[in-house]
Amino acid sequence: MGLREFDLIVLGGGPAGYVAAIRAAQLKFKTAIVEPERLGGVCLNWGCIPTKALLKSAELYLEMRRLRQFGIEAEVKGFDFGRIIARSRQVADRSSAGVQYLIRTNGVEKIVGMGRFVAPNEIEVVDKDSGEVKERVRARHIVVATGGHPKSLPGVEFDGQRIITYKEAISLGAQPESLVVIGAGAIGVELAFFYAALGTKVTLLEMLEQILPLEDAEVADALAKSLSKLGIEIHTSAPVKSVQKTDIGVTVVARRLKEEITLHGDMALVAIGIGGNTEGLGVKLERGFVVVNEKYQTSVPGIWAVGDVIGPPLLAHVASREALCCVEEIAGLKPAPIDYESIPSCTYSQPQVASVGWTEKMCGEKGIETKTGKFPFVASGKAQAAGEIEGFVKVICDVKTGRLLGAHLVGSGVTELIAELTLARTHQMTGRDILRSLHPHPTLSEAVMEATAAALGEAIHL
Repeated sequence: MGLREFDLIVLGGGPAGYVAAIRAAQLKFKTAIVEPERLGGVCLNWGCIPTKALLKSAELYLEMRRLRQFGIEAEVKGFDFGRIIARSRQVADRSSAGVQYLIRTNGVEKIVGMGRFVAPNEIEVVDKDSGEVKERVRARHIVVATGGHPKSLPGVEFDGQRIITYKEAISLGAQPESLVVIGAGAIGVELAFFYAALGTKVTLLEMLEQILPLEDAEVADALAKSLSKLGIEIHTSAPVKSVQKTDIGVTVVARRLKEEITLHGDMALVAIGIGGNTEGLGVKLERGFVVVNEKYQTSVPGIWAVGDVIGPPLLAHVASREALCCVEEIAGLKPAPIDYESIPSCTYSQPQVASVGWTEKMCGEKGIETKTGKFPFVASGKAQAAGEIEGFVKVICDVKTGRLLGAHLVGSGVTELIAELTLARTHQMTGRDILRSLHPHPTLSEAVMEATAAALGEAIHL
C-alpha cells in the first residue's frame, strides 16, 4: 500500500472542513479532505439548511391561514407532510452538491473514508462500514474538523424511532401526533415550532429557568409566550429524570420544583447539546472537546483543530471563520483573531430570535453601567404593513463610552437584521455611530435605529 503525500489534509467535510480545504487550495497547498459521508457536514445535510426549508413550509402554512387579514380569500386545504420533508431533502442535496463542486473546482482531492491517526502527520483511511484500511496519507499539517454528535441523557439510548435526534426529526416518514422535546436551545425550539405549526401536540422541556438559556431573558420570555399561543406546552426549570419507551410511544418524567411531571408522546426528541467527535485523535481533550491555543494548534505539533470539535460556540459561521484563520495562520498570513464576544446567534422559529454581545445581566455582572433602548415592532410602519408586529429590538450601550455592548432581537425577520449590529459591535462602534447611518424608510431595520435612539434618550417614534 503506497503512502500518498499532501501539504495539508483536512479531516471532516462540514462548514469548518470544506472551508479549510478550499482556503488551503487557494493558498497553493496540495490539499486533501477526508470525509466518509456527503460534503457539507451536519449543517448542510441534517441541520442548518434542511431545517430552514422545513421552517419555511411551516411559516407559509401559518401565513396562508391568515390570508383574510390581508384581504385575500382562499381556501387552505392542508399540507402534505411527505412533500415537506422531501423538499427539505432536495434542498440539502443541492447544497451538498454545491460544496462538492467547489471542492473539485478548487483542486482539492476528496478521499472517502474515516481518518484515524497512525502518527502525528500520518492518517490511515478506513471504510466507514467495514473498517477495512483503504490507504495511508501523510501531510505536514493536518486540520481536524470532525464536528460533533448529539448528546443523550444518562441511561437513555437513541433508537431512531421512539427516542430520536434532530437527524430523525427532520426526516420522519409520518408526522407524529404528539412529541416531547427535551432541551429548549435553538435546535429544540426550532423543531418544536415546526411540528406545532403543523398541528403536532408538542411539549417542550428545559432544565434551566428559561427557553433559549443563552439569550436575553426578556427575549426568551417573549418567544415563550408566542410559542405557547401556538399550542406548545412549555416547562422550564424541569430536568428530566427518565425516558421510557412504551408499546405506543414514550413516557417522560421530569421534576419541576418539588413536583414530578409525567408526559406521554409518540416520540421524544432529545436536543440537549452536542459533543465533539474526538475518538482516536491522540490530542489533549477537555470536557469532551479538543484543546487548542489561539492559533488553533492542538497539543501535538502539526495537528490543528477547528469547528464544533473544539467546543462552543457550536455555530457553522464560527466554524467556517475558525477554518479560515487556522489555514491562514499555517500559511503565515497572521489573520486577525476572531472576536468571540461579537458572535451573532440566531434561532429561526417564528418569531425569530437574534443576538450579539452581552445581555443586561452580563453587563451588570461585569460592573458596567449601561443604557438600554427598546423599540417594539408594533410601532414600526413596515411591520404594521407586513402584519408582523410581534417582538422588539433591544440595544445596550456603555454609559461611559457610548459603545454598543449588546443587541437582542425577537420578531419576524430579525435574523436578517443582526448583521448591522454585529458589524457595529465588532468594530467597537457607538450608538451615535449607528444613528449617523441612514436607515431606509419604511424598513424593519428602522427598529435598530429607533432602539438605539431610545438608548440615547432621543427616540422620536416612541
